[in-house]
Amino acid sequence: MRDRWIVTLCVLAHPGLAQAQPIAAPYNLPWQLRPAAPSNVVRLDSALALSEVAAAGAGHTFVSTLLVSYKVIPELSPFVRLGIVQNSPGGAPGAFALTNVALGATYGLKFGDLRFAAVLGLALPLGSGGGDNPDAAALAAVRAAVLARSAMDNALFAVNDLVVFPGLDLAWVAHDFTVQAELTLLELIRVRGATAQPDSAKTNLTMGLHVGYFVIPELSVGAELRYQRWLTTPVAVERDASGATRDNLTVALGLRAHLPLGGTWTLRPGLAYARGLDSPMSAQSYNVAQLDLALGF
Repeated sequence: MRDRWIVTLCVLAHPGLAQAQPIAAPYNLPWQLRPAAPSNVVRLDSALALSEVAAAGAGHTFVSTLLVSYKVIPELSPFVRLGIVQNSPGGAPGAFALTNVALGATYGLKFGDLRFAAVLGLALPLGSGGGDNPDAAALAAVRAAVLARSAMDNALFAVNDLVVFPGLDLAWVAHDFTVQAELTLLELIRVRGATAQPDSAKTNLTMGLHVGYFVIPELSVGAELRYQRWLTTPVAVERDASGATRDNLTVALGLRAHLPLGGTWTLRPGLAYARGLDSPMSAQSYNVAQLDLALGF
């Protein structure tokens, strides 16, 4: 908004500037949805989830992921993403675990105020807790990480599976608002751990809606609704008489700063709070704090 006033004053002082290109509307980076455009970014995204299971007591799970993306051409940016998990469940031994490694690329186009992005990714089954004789604590850690990330990053935690995940994002960016919708399909194909994991293949769907608004150029507020659902029926879902593990619905709200560092460098730190709206997260009293540090260049 301040930038627009500056442009207006400059145009009044120098009418010839009226033909210059207008300043692009600022884009509000989502919390767990993807950026709706190719990007040059290094992003450290961490979540601390506090939960409580009646039989075991209170516990916590910490998940931190690192993403690096670089535009090889303006419309295309390959990326790599990986992470770590530290789990301390109530009444059981804690563990440290590595996630899978995800590789992919984002292709994006702009049409006026609309931004369209298509993603194709592949997650390699390199995470801890996999194989025919998995470490029980490490496996429990990556399973706990699923809910700590609102079941939106399942490709990183399917440690026995090769995961192919195409996705689409559409965002409207104008008048200091960002409204973005996302859809991702995950096809999980077992490549190890047949003794420990009965499902040879399964299909997962995630979707989300993000709404953000710039209060001032340096500060924005954003809210997010996320939904995950198994389209096939894994054995774990089939055995769950409550049906709670079939899908997951969460909501998040937070603030993000936008700090120019000079040149094309911008730091966008954000802090958000997320909570489950249904079981299993609501039944286990999940409270999730997310710290997202995105450095664009």
